[in-house]
Amino acid sequence: MKEKIILLFHKMHGLGNDYVVINEFEEELIPEDKKSEISRTLCLRRFSIGADGVIFVSKSNIADIKFRIFNSDGSEAEMCGNGIRCFGKYVYENDVMKEKKISVETLGGIKKLRLTVERNSVKSIRVDMGTASFKTVDVPMISENDEFIDGELKVDDRVIKLTAVNVGNPHAVIFCENLDKLSLEELGPLLENHETFPERTNVHFVDVKSPEEVEMITWERGAGFTMACGTGATSVVVSGYRIGVLEKNVQVHLPGGVLQITVYESGDNLGAFMEGDAVSVFEGITELEF
Repeated sequence: MKEKIILLFHKMHGLGNDYVVINEFEEELIPEDKKSEISRTLCLRRFSIGADGVIFVSKSNIADIKFRIFNSDGSEAEMCGNGIRCFGKYVYENDVMKEKKISVETLGGIKKLRLTVERNSVKSIRVDMGTASFKTVDVPMISENDEFIDGELKVDDRVIKLTAVNVGNPHAVIFCENLDKLSLEELGPLLENHETFPERTNVHFVDVKSPEEVEMITWERGAGFTMACGTGATSVVVSGYRIGVLEKNVQVHLPGGVLQITVYESGDNLGAFMEGDAVSVFEGITELEF
């Protein structure tokens, strides 16, 4: 016999990258073995709430709080830059954790958030995205090279130059021009599911306007085209800085808005801060059956 529950949720977005947020800080509402299925259902546009992913707020044993995110296809992602900003705004404004500095457990490591608050409203969130790894074993990427920096990859009958990097999740960054002439619907899936990426990858095409300003579009692993990608913006800037086409402070223009990425050096590694806003759209109640 199927079980029914009435679920309170919040709908939020970061630069148009939208999420259903479910608070499980005090108790688990959706059984672990049903989270993937329920996430797919909730994300269905026109037939359900509709979203790029579902965020779960949970307790953590190693940080202040835990962030989990499931893509619209039901796969669980390691991290999400736009999602974690929504997460930070949600937990503060809904009194889950009334702190302006928060450590957050993710599958991509512990992330540190700093909230800018005015009159109990979170106006912007700065996230320490941690250090990036260009090691192909960390991306992960199947390659004879220790790193894949501005390297050539055969994709069907063409060769594409890209940089592979992990910033808590995998990314392929392609610097190019004329984004409006690019066939994202064709190239995005080909690269996301390319055999050299055993766990698939997020894909970003980038037009460098200046060393301190870029425009990018994204094909997100498990979600397809999205209006913005915070980890993607981070991967773009650290990759651009690594190959010498970008400075440390870069304004990233995405279809949904603008993010500010600041690169820092940590020993021999590169890390980055991401800063942007998040928006609460509405809250509601839905009935789930499983």
